[in-house]
Amino acid sequence: MTHPVRFRAAITREGQWYVARCLEVDVASQGESLDQALDNLREAFELYFEDMDLTAILAPVTVELPQP
Repeated sequence: MTHPVRFRAAITREGQWYVARCLEVDVASQGESLDQALDNLREAFELYFEDMDLTAILAPVTVELPQP
């Protein structure tokens, strides 16, 4: 059984490639176009979570950073 989960991705242009990096999970991919980079990131997520134990608890963490 599956269910949709939404992640955020930061996409940058690096030379001829678009690089898509997930902000919540350590997963990244690339492609020659923005759409291809996102499609490749979706595939990377599927492979990343394929054998993972999804019973882990996810919790937000807040830190105090100095003012610039």
